Amino acid sequence: MYTFQQQLERIKDGKGFIAALDQSGGSTPKALLGYGVDENQYKDETEMFQRIHEMRSRVITNNHFSSDKILGVILFERTMKGLIGEEPVPSYLLNKKIVPFLKVDKGLEDLKDGVKLMKPIPNLESRLKEAKDLGIFGTKMRSVIYENNAKGIAAIVKQQFEFGLQILACGLIPILEPEVDIHAKDKAEIESTLKKNIRLELDKLSKDQHIILKLTLPTVADFYKDLVNHAKVMRVFALSGGYDIETANTLLEKNKGVIASFSRALLNDLKQQQSDDEFSTSLNHAIDSIYKASIT
Repeated sequence: MYTFQQQLERIKDGKGFIAALDQSGGSTPKALLGYGVDENQYKDETEMFQRIHEMRSRVITNNHFSSDKILGVILFERTMKGLIGEEPVPSYLLNKKIVPFLKVDKGLEDLKDGVKLMKPIPNLESRLKEAKDLGIFGTKMRSVIYENNAKGIAAIVKQQFEFGLQILACGLIPILEPEVDIHAKDKAEIESTLKKNIRLELDKLSKDQHIILKLTLPTVADFYKDLVNHAKVMRVFALSGGYDIETANTLLEKNKGVIASFSRALLNDLKQQQSDDEFSTSLNHAIDSIYKASIT
């Protein structure tokens, strides 16, 4: 049995990266299109989610998708409840010594004060209990910052930490993801305001409360070094944010102690039409390059 404590130590100190396989309802058609499956190839939402589950299963069961280079995987709720063969997906991952996380947010509110807050997350406590029963180690939730608006950024960070405390109380480890849009004209200034607000909230945590941060790769190299070294931060992950894999890896290498939690950059070269050998080669290349950037 891969215990919670073993998973915690792996996430805290392990070498590797996090695979983000958590595209949900709104982003699934785009993810499938990138995989070579257009909307004519499924007739309804049920078939759409079946196709994305087939894609994720093809990735997760590949021999190159292993704990040698992958520490954890972020799952969409349907994937968490799905099967690979006859085995629940979280159990399958745990048997590979890969730590499962669950995306818990329900999408974004409309733009206000330069940010998009998360929508309410209904029945969070019962969903967390179900996730824990299935072997899930932690959670992820995303909101987005577009402008250097002090009020909006403070609201984003406060909301992330409020949900994070609920998740900690249920015995899971939260990934807080206040994404900064990579196209924001004042991206560096946003990052400075964001970090100040994160530090304020970290100071409010008790000594036994630890969170994970998932942040956009910063404009200034090593800008989040103090967060990487913060006593209340278990780990800092980086999202690819729309950068291609080469750009994302190059930026990641400049940020010591930060590891990747990539989605598009990981999956971008994978196609349904590829033979098993072609698919395996493409996946191996992506995994190897992201791993190297994460341990540099």
